[in-house]
Amino acid sequence: MLKIVYPNCCGIDVHKTFVLAVIAITDEHGVTQYFRHRFSTFTKGLGELKQWLEYYSCKDVCMESTGKYWIPVYNVLEDSCSICLAHPKYVKAIRGKKTDKKDAKWIADLFKHDLVAGSFIPPLPIRELRDLVRYHFKLTNFCSSEANRLQNSLTVSNITLSSVLTDVLGVSGSRIIDAILENPIGKIDLPALIHGRLKSKLSDLELAIDGKLTEEQAVKIRIIKSHYDALTLCKSDLEKAILEIAEPFKLQQELIQTVPGCAKQFTAIKILSEIGSDMSQFPTAGHLCSWAGLTPTNNESANKKKSVRISKAGQYLKPLLVQIANAIVKSEKYPEHRNKYLQLKKRRGHKKAIIAIARRLLTAIYHVLLKREPYDSSHYSIEIVRPSRTMTINEAVSFAKSHGFVVS
Repeated sequence: MLKIVYPNCCGIDVHKTFVLAVIAITDEHGVTQYFRHRFSTFTKGLGELKQWLEYYSCKDVCMESTGKYWIPVYNVLEDSCSICLAHPKYVKAIRGKKTDKKDAKWIADLFKHDLVAGSFIPPLPIRELRDLVRYHFKLTNFCSSEANRLQNSLTVSNITLSSVLTDVLGVSGSRIIDAILENPIGKIDLPALIHGRLKSKLSDLELAIDGKLTEEQAVKIRIIKSHYDALTLCKSDLEKAILEIAEPFKLQQELIQTVPGCAKQFTAIKILSEIGSDMSQFPTAGHLCSWAGLTPTNNESANKKKSVRISKAGQYLKPLLVQIANAIVKSEKYPEHRNKYLQLKKRRGHKKAIIAIARRLLTAIYHVLLKREPYDSSHYSIEIVRPSRTMTINEAVSFAKSHGFVVS
């Protein structure tokens, strides 16, 4: 017989307009009584749910994370109950025996035996910071989409500014585009629109803007550019709000900034908003890496290990860490990571090697925050990158120079 871990607990099935709660109270003889009630998801209804739980002295609650509908329930019960938020796939009822009432009872039955793995929910200040940082990520994607649409319109009109300018929507690029939109047919005074470093590319710019801009494309570019400017302004205001909310976590930011590739403050804030500041939530660094989707899953049957991949978890954190890892393996400032990447790349390929480096970075961040100590590269052994069996003289000289040898 399974052990009763929570003799007085509640399972909540969350929906858009209502929640169904079932309290399971188990006596000393192992007999369980169930008390069921339905509440609306209005604030008043959730307040009644809280009072109902207090009436039965129920402090342990388990509910499934249905969309965004679980968040108001969690916010109301957070201060009075210990809440286990479960992924729906871990508490899904048996097919053919699934109703709202049975779902809530099934959740309560699983939870009373402690068979539900809870999700990591950071404290409220981190959740608020995470919400703004993720919205900042969305705004960045919107800006990139609008910039691409603008570039497509210029390409259709055979205005090839991207062949000359690094940033088409930079200061000089924006001035040139505005001048073209004001006078699509007439000549443009280019020297007055560009800054000093572009003076040497004046002849190339004249050839690049020699296109045909139709009225339809001009209207489209005006709308795209105004939308892009509005998004940029909103993004700037949001960054100020994020920096203000992240101020109480200044110490944690500074610690994360000591890790390779995380020197920028906003990068540290992004990482902090995802994993939180308290590393005691994760028993080991491996648990954190698994939560972030940087470890392979288990898939073994009949003593055979099948092909596994990393999980889909960490949709915001994992791309950021991979981006950082791609940057530091190209630099010779961090040989402890670069040499490990080169060693793994030979055997496993770029993708698996870069995920391994991302995991090393997250492990370093975990210990930095746990021990409250800056990053120390001396904890890593620098891997020796063995050269290929055949090497030209020029390749041998480059290899020797890259490893600190003076070639005379």
